[in-house]
Amino acid sequence: MTGADSGNSGGRGTEGAERTFAALPPARGRGFAQTWWGQAWLKALEDTALESQQLKKGRKQARDGAVGAVSVRPGRITAVVRDSDGTAHRSDVLLQQLGTEEWDRFLDMAVERAGHIAALLDRDMPPHLVEDAAGAGVELLPGIGDLEPECDCDAWDLCPHTAALCYQVARLLDEDPFVLLLMRGRGERQLLDELQVRSARAARTRSPADGTAAGADGGTAEEPAGIRADEAFAARGILPPLPPPPPVPEEPGLPPSLDTEAEPPPGIDADALEFLAADAAGRALRLLIDALSTGHERQPIEQELTPGQDAVRLAASTDDPLIAVRLARGTGRQRAELDLAVGAWRHGGAAALAVLEEEWRPEPGALARAKADLAAAWEDSERPRLRAGAGGRWTVVGADTQLRYGRDGRWWPYRRAGARWAASGPPAADPASALASLRTEV
Repeated sequence: MTGADSGNSGGRGTEGAERTFAALPPARGRGFAQTWWGQAWLKALEDTALESQQLKKGRKQARDGAVGAVSVRPGRITAVVRDSDGTAHRSDVLLQQLGTEEWDRFLDMAVERAGHIAALLDRDMPPHLVEDAAGAGVELLPGIGDLEPECDCDAWDLCPHTAALCYQVARLLDEDPFVLLLMRGRGERQLLDELQVRSARAARTRSPADGTAAGADGGTAEEPAGIRADEAFAARGILPPLPPPPPVPEEPGLPPSLDTEAEPPPGIDADALEFLAADAAGRALRLLIDALSTGHERQPIEQELTPGQDAVRLAASTDDPLIAVRLARGTGRQRAELDLAVGAWRHGGAAALAVLEEEWRPEPGALARAKADLAAAWEDSERPRLRAGAGGRWTVVGADTQLRYGRDGRWWPYRRAGARWAASGPPAADPASALASLRTEV
């Protein structure tokens, strides 16, 4: 009994024990397999072949359109392949069918996960379906040596004609994974009918009270587990490479406007929400740029900001005085204190803010390294007079400038601003460079 899908290699058509696919046009300028399972089929072919030259000839014949209509039935695919001189050869490739017990295990596994059935109906074969089938003892995809060629050209091994047939079948598999299942022994209609029967049977075993399936002991069966990351990673050899990432936007996306005629609900500040949404969009873009930068995977993970630090970060991202006033009030700072904190943040983020606000007494080892840095930074004739203070701070005598030694061993330049000290530049590895950045003669 033969059902033909002539003219539509991916159509459902009339299903029986055999499907026939019309000859495909030449495949010039494109690969034979785009899906990962189509590539797995070709990998089994190429790993099995003893002579790569035969593969090359077969690939060229398939690419030139030398393969005629392909007949697919359980355990066998067949086509007529023509040589360049017009000589026709009947070529077959055999693949072992699954046994009854294997099909039972596969169908039971598929019923347990509705996503597997939905994927097949969408002409998709996700890796976890193949992995779950393998876990049930059912190998869907062929492996090394599973494809057995037969051709009337009397070749004792894979010949160009059977190779061309396999390359053509990879294109059919791309369109419809049910082609593989038919080769393994079951057609689409038969499979779907059996799945429907098993699904109905499984539904009758569910508890009417809560809709959960009853276990063998009358209890509730556990929900099926997800796919383990190490198992997915182990399948990387048959998966296609990931596509390149999309281009990074030049600027953050625009958040939705909350300026509507309707009043916001009580307790909701629309202006604050718009500000936070815009900030989130900007942060998302920066995170994306950082993630795509070279060496990102070797960078340390940033520490989560405290509410006080995040308030300073937010204030540093805007020039709106009303927002600054609200942030100062929300964090218990005076407006002048917040301005100092914002200035420090803009020079070095959380690390600069810590140098400004934290009281830190260097341990003896850190203090010794700081003094060694100071001793080696200048020639004697150029050395400024420094007065040591608490918390790793050295003030230049006779000037409104100061050096602060951070926990990370860097030096931060400071300048007096009224009764307070303000961060005045980025950090430097040595005190002389930090002090020189203040452009003050000492």
